[in-house]
This record gives sequence, structure tokens and C-alpha cells, in this order.
Amino acid sequence: MRCKNPLLLLVQGVLFCTFCSQGYGQFVEYSNDFLNIGAGARGLGMGSTQSATADDATAGYWNPAGLVNVSQYPTISAMHADYFAGIGKYDFIAGAFPINGGNQTLGITLLRFGVDNIPNTLFLVQPDGSINYNDIQSFSSADYAFLFSYAQPIKNEEDRQFSWGGNAKIIYRQVGSFAKAWGFGFDGALLYKTPSWRLGLVAKDITTTFNAWAFTFSSAEQQVLYTTDNAIPVRSTELTAPSLVLAAGYNFAFGDKFHLLAETDMNVTFDGKRNTVFSSNPVSIDPKIGLEANINNTIFIRAGASNFQQALADGDTLNQRKVWIFQPSIGAGFKIGNVSIDYAFTNLANQSSPLYTNVFSLKVDIAPKNKEGSKKGYLPTLPKADKPKTGKVYIPQI
Repeated sequence: MRCKNPLLLLVQGVLFCTFCSQGYGQFVEYSNDFLNIGAGARGLGMGSTQSATADDATAGYWNPAGLVNVSQYPTISAMHADYFAGIGKYDFIAGAFPINGGNQTLGITLLRFGVDNIPNTLFLVQPDGSINYNDIQSFSSADYAFLFSYAQPIKNEEDRQFSWGGNAKIIYRQVGSFAKAWGFGFDGALLYKTPSWRLGLVAKDITTTFNAWAFTFSSAEQQVLYTTDNAIPVRSTELTAPSLVLAAGYNFAFGDKFHLLAETDMNVTFDGKRNTVFSSNPVSIDPKIGLEANINNTIFIRAGASNFQQALADGDTLNQRKVWIFQPSIGAGFKIGNVSIDYAFTNLANQSSPLYTNVFSLKVDIAPKNKEGSKKGYLPTLPKADKPKTGKVYIPQI
């Protein structure tokens, strides 16, 4: 059965799951927060604003409804970034595959955020008080997410398109041999686009995502934890509350060879009061803004700002004066044929703290040589012989 109003249904589902689920478990703020890092240097360079304009394999992460833009041939995206001087490593790879003549699109995404070679000092101090460095071993703490995406149009018209998409996600988290967790959840998304406008709505963790933790310690490890007054956990469950992303993007065209894309995203959370621009209990709103200059669909320059919050002012010895800070980012990219290389430079803390990281990503369109695509920029055109017949509408890509 076709839903007459999918937007209303999606919003009602999020609100129902949010408020009804509170009676069955305790939500954890920032649960599975590694899923909020981002995907692709393009999005990170634009302040993590992609929920309205992602149009390649990264759309499976930002807004699965955007996968409808991958309708002609498969595309693959990959990204790597080092955080905190290489201590943390973040990797992303995704593929989008059109099916049924381009009327539907499937996507698959893999993310990993991990810290490797962590020293295990449980047995560093011997029972007699001596220190034995040979007993130091290392382990890794890593978070994995697998996203399986689907998207298709709801309505196609000559100058607009309305589409929906969804994610089924599996989460695996591991801390050495001590702890493991499996989690499952679903996302739903809508996208409305015209030649200039993009409007997106993403409902994350719409059914409430949970992580079921199990802990395993050897008898020797338990003895050390017991003698040092540490709790020995057995199992626990971590719930991630539903959230919404409201996004809008607009393209300013200055001729055929230069375009300026502006987007703003609003992350709406329902798990309690957060340090955001709009902060209340239980709803908080975190805005993000981003810009992308497109030169002949070959060279791209980007900038953005996100993570707006209040912090104590530097030099305030009384810890009373607060100021607004944010996370700035810039980026660039270029496209040659079917290959795009993007770069982002972002500050992980705020504009005054030196916690910068470099992000690189690669996108490859697996297209036949005679389908390299238009090089006229944001609003490509089709030759007359390739114009679609009635019922199949060509929608310009952002």
C-alpha cells in the first residue's frame, strides 16, 4: 500500500518511538557517537552538511533517499582520516548500485573507528609490588557499522522529484577480549529536489537502536579488578534514542561554469538536554552550515561550521563568562573524468584549539567510456537523442 503522506508518517514514527520507548529503557546520550563523525571529505569540508545534497555512495550515510541520484551506473567512495595525531583511525567505504533500470538503488556502507595498540597494564604491578614491563600487552578498541540502504522515487515530474530511502544497520563494538557488543537499528529518509532546491529529512534510529554488551574476563583479570576495587561487569544494554535531521540546500547559478551551493542542517535530538544552540529537556537542536563553490564541475572549494556550543572563556579565572565556539572546516576537491579526489581540513575541538585533522576521500564512478557525464557543472544537460520519454524524467544532479 502506498503511503499518502510519507513525511507525516515518518515524523509520527519518530515521535512515537521516542516517547513510548522511554518507558522501557534508559537512553544514553552520545550513544554510538562514532556514527556522527561523517563520511567523505566533501561533507566534512562543508561542516557535515550533506543530508540534502549528497548524491553519490556517501548518501547511504547522510540521507539514504539521496541514493536515487545514482541511477545510471555504480559508484564507490572511500575515506581515511587520522585523529589525535594518529591515535584514532577512521575509515569509510561505500558503494551504490542502481537496479531495475535505475528505478531503485541499493547501497552498502562500512565504517570503522578504532584505537589500536592500547597498553594493557592490568598485570604491570606484581603481587609483591614490583613492576614488570614484560607483562604489558596491547589491545584494540574499535567500533564498526554496516549499513544496508535502499532508495526509490515516490513521484517523478518534469522539474521535481520526491523520493524515500532507508537503512538497516548492524553495529559491532569490541574492546580487546574484554567486551563485545552487537547492535541493530533502522533509519528512514525523504528527499525533495528541484533544479535549485534540495530538502531532506532523515529519521535516525527510528526504532531505537540498542547495543547489547557482554563482558569476558579471565580469573586472573577478575582477581586484579577485585583487589583494585574495580567493578566487574557482566552484561548491559545501551539504547540510542531516535533523532531527526532537517536539511535544506540551494544552488546559486552564475552562468554555466560557476555555481555556489549552500546548505544548512538541523540535528534534532530527544535524549536530554545538550550543549547546543537550542537546548532544552528533552529536545535539543544543533545547526550546521556549509558552502561549496563549483567551478566547471571540475574544481571545488568548500567551507563549513558545526558543533556550536557554549564554553568557558579563555583567561576567565573565575570560570563565569561563557562564549560561543564552533568547529570550523575547509576543503577542496577536483574531478577528472570518472574520478573525484576530495580533501578536508577540520578542527576537532573549536576554532581556538589546535586539534586539527586531515581527511582524504576518493570517489570512482564505474561508468562506460561513452557515459562520462556532462562537464557543464551543477545543471548538466542531455543531448536531444538521449532525452527521456514521457514518464521517465531527468532530474539535474547537485
